[in-house]
This record gives sequence, structure tokens and C-alpha cells, in this order.
Amino acid sequence: MRPNFYLYTLGILCLWLFSLGSKAQSDYPTNSQIQQELERLAQAHPEAELKDLGKTPGGQTIWSLEIGKGEKYRKPATVVVGGVEGYHVLGVSLALNFAKQLLETTPSLLDNHTFYVLPNLSPDAYAQYHASLRYERRGNNAQVDHDRDGRISEDGYDDLNGDGMITRMRVESVVGDYVVSDEDERILRPIDRAKGERGTHLLFSEGIDNDKDGKINEDLAEGIAFNKSLTYQFPAFEPLAGDFPVSQPESRAVLDYLFDRANIYTVVTFGPANNLSSPLSYNPAAAQKRVVTSMLESDVQINKRLSDLYNEVMAQKPSLLETQGTPGDFFQWAYFHFGRLSLSTPGWWVPEMKTASGSSYKLAEANYLAWADSIGIPQPFVPWTEVAHPDFPGQRVEIGGLKPFLLHNPPFDFVDSLSRLHSDFILQVAAQHPKLEFHGLKVEKLERDLTRVSVQLINNAPLPTHTEMGKRSRWLQKIRVDVQVPASELLVGDKIQLFDSLEAYDKLELSWLVRGSEPIKIKAGAPHTGYAEITVKP
Repeated sequence: MRPNFYLYTLGILCLWLFSLGSKAQSDYPTNSQIQQELERLAQAHPEAELKDLGKTPGGQTIWSLEIGKGEKYRKPATVVVGGVEGYHVLGVSLALNFAKQLLETTPSLLDNHTFYVLPNLSPDAYAQYHASLRYERRGNNAQVDHDRDGRISEDGYDDLNGDGMITRMRVESVVGDYVVSDEDERILRPIDRAKGERGTHLLFSEGIDNDKDGKINEDLAEGIAFNKSLTYQFPAFEPLAGDFPVSQPESRAVLDYLFDRANIYTVVTFGPANNLSSPLSYNPAAAQKRVVTSMLESDVQINKRLSDLYNEVMAQKPSLLETQGTPGDFFQWAYFHFGRLSLSTPGWWVPEMKTASGSSYKLAEANYLAWADSIGIPQPFVPWTEVAHPDFPGQRVEIGGLKPFLLHNPPFDFVDSLSRLHSDFILQVAAQHPKLEFHGLKVEKLERDLTRVSVQLINNAPLPTHTEMGKRSRWLQKIRVDVQVPASELLVGDKIQLFDSLEAYDKLELSWLVRGSEPIKIKAGAPHTGYAEITVKP
């Protein structure tokens, strides 16, 4: 029986409330602690091999923990990644804990499967969580002129209230675009000009117009965001994207590493995108364009079935969780440009709360604060405090807002139970990977030392051997069938045959006519499907 989300959440809440005084969200590991855990796992388990893929501009290492047995590159593989966004610190722990739980509890699965765990793809940005100035960072340490004015990082964040965090800044103004929300008076909401609403505030991130160009915090002290700099729908000319796709050493290293591993079938991303609790839909027009921008129809059906499985594991539906991919992100690259089954989830979301009138909250921050208040999270909101601001003389300026990281990451005490649920889901998906088998072998003796050999090649699994996008993009190798017999002895049938794919539980009928009595070997498969072999004595 799969664990129930509500039961484990209740238990976790009790433990967490009991330990508020001694444990906090800062228990998420540092980059050095992540490295130490990876090294420990590699030393303790012979099935694990730690690989250094390269350095970021900030000198951090991109790690991959390869987990498998024997010819691990010839077995269907799952990639599990975290840290595609620096502010999504939960994803790093979920990926790291998956590796730990896999090695400690299910080594037998490694007889037929391989796993590549890349726990943190944005270590430069991730480090900001543990820095003296905390803010939700996306970019690495590359030196970038975001506003293209010839100067680098001259207008970043400023901690105006000295609390060690970057929150929000609201300015009273008759030309403002925001008003105080009816859902929570601590929160501002955008006005609806179509309804004739008049604003009362301007809203910014906390900072000063250091370069006096009329903009605030537009040239941050950070470089390129991993999750905005890949090839699918690359957002050219946008801040944090870079001048061209895959411009950073870490993004190039990661993509080269993945392209070199032809046995990858599934990519699981722990990040903001979500096609698991809410599967992607099929858009026929977008699917037929030269540059495809819709998941293809048969792949949508797979996504829907795996989404149903995920929702059985994660019983709680997400609240105000909308994103199913953003330009230049990793999750969409893995499907559209890598051709693999690509699954993504934030791994946690704030439960849906109700207002006093019984309706759902429309604002994510208001919903979070209602949830935080209901379970007693201490001081999730920095109270609005007035400051003197040089850019707004004579106007009331206040600093405050939801503390960084809270909206995207649960209290650290949630992580273990979330990890167990997601590890269970990933292993269930891996168990459905293609599995090629030979069945129905027939050996018919004919006259003059001739033998007809017939056999069925079956994909005995719920998933097809290829995604539809993988077939179209040709990044996935075709199924190859080899007959190891001297060419002079093979009279009818090809020594090597290639097949585009096999659907779930589908079969191929194969037949050869051979002369002689020497054993022949038949082998079929591809790196991402694994291989089936059979020896036949005529």
C-alpha cells in the first residue's frame, strides 16, 4: 500500500512543531555538506561512482553520482536532477536523498537499471541560501552586464532595513499599480485597471537605484541562470539568460554528459515546473509546426498515466501551482531537444487554504501566510517598516514581505518524508521502463541441412521503447537485432536489422533461414531499452 500524504504530513507537523526551537529551514545542506554526503555514498557503496563534471564560474563542482552494476551504460537509465533553480533548495535534498535511499534500500533494482543523480545544477546560486545576505538567487557567478550599460553588477540588491534578507519595498504613490489585498492586509495585489481600480502603492524588490537610470535592481550581482539558458525556446536578450544558449561551463558540461549516455530513458527534474500533478496537454497545431512546441500525442498519454500514478503517491493536489515550463528551462529541453521521457515536480506545495468566507485564496503569498499561521510557523513575514529612501524623497517607503525561500521550500523537517514518497514514485516509473524479451522460439529442421529459426521480440513493459519525440528527433537509438552467424551460413534474413520502436507489450516477428549445425546467437536492443540475448542450436 502506498503511503498517504495526509498521514505522513500530520506526523511530520507534530515532529516539526515539537522541534521548532532547535531545527529550522536552514538545515538544508551547504554545498560542502552535499559533497561530503556524495563522497560518503560513493565510498560506502561499490554500486556508486562519483564523477566531477566541471566547475562553475564560482568554483563550485557539478557532481554526478552514477549508480549501477556491471555494464551500467547498457541498461535503461533514469536521470534525477535537483537545483535547476538556486532558490529551489528542496530539489537538491530530494535528489540527494533519492540516491541515499536507493543505495540503502533497493540495490537489487540495479541488476537491470542505472541511475544518474545530479543533485545540484546551480551551486553558485544555491549558496545564497546560506550567505550572510539571503535572497532567492538564480544566476551563477559569471560577470554579466545585465542592463548592457558597459558596467557590471552596479545595481544589485540593497539591504535597507539591515535584517540580512532581501524582501520587498512598497512606496505610497497615486500612480501605483498595487493596493492592499482583501485576503491579507500584509500583502499587496495588482490593481485591475479594466474595473477602474486606482492604485495606492508601487512595489519593488528591496534596493536603491544605484546607477541612477530610473530602474531598481536591474543589474544584479549574479550571472546566468542554468534554468533559463538552455536551447529550447531560449529567451534571447532577457536578463539571466546569457548571450546565447548553453553559454556557461556548467550547462555545457551537463548537456555533454547526458548526450554521452545513450542509455537514458527518463529524466526526473525537481524544480518549479510541474507536469506530474497536472500533465501537459496536446496541442495539434503546435505539434505540427516546424519547431514543435507541444508534447506529442502519444507522449501526452504517457504523461497522463504517470501523472495519475504520481497523484496516488502525492494525494494532496497543488494550490496556485501554474508553471508547466518556462523558456530556456531544463525540463522542456529534456523532452523537446533530448527526446527523453521528461517528468518534473516541485516536490512540495503549500496546501490550499480557505478565506474566512470559505473561498480559495487567489494570491499565493496570502495562501502561504494562512497556512503558516495555521501551523505556527514563527515569523514568516517581515513586518513593513518605514525607511528613508533617496530615490523617493517625501514619499512613504516601507520594507517588508514574505521571507525568502519560504514559498518554494517547506520546513526542513518535511524533507525525509517527501523524499521517501518521491523515491517510491521514481522507482515505480523505472520499473516500467522497456524490457525486451525473446518468446516463442521455433526451430524447424528442413531438408539439406537447412533450419528455419523464428522468434518473437517482445517489449514486456508498460512503456514504449521510444518516446514519440525521441523517434522524431532521432536522438534515441533504434532497436538493433543482430544474428551472430557466419555470413555464408545465413541464407534468408538480415544479419543486422533496425526497428524504429516497440510499443508497450508489442512484439516483432523475426525469422531466418540458416545452413549448418553451429549455434547462433541472437541479440536485440538499444542502450536505453537494455538487451535481450538468446542462443539457438539448429
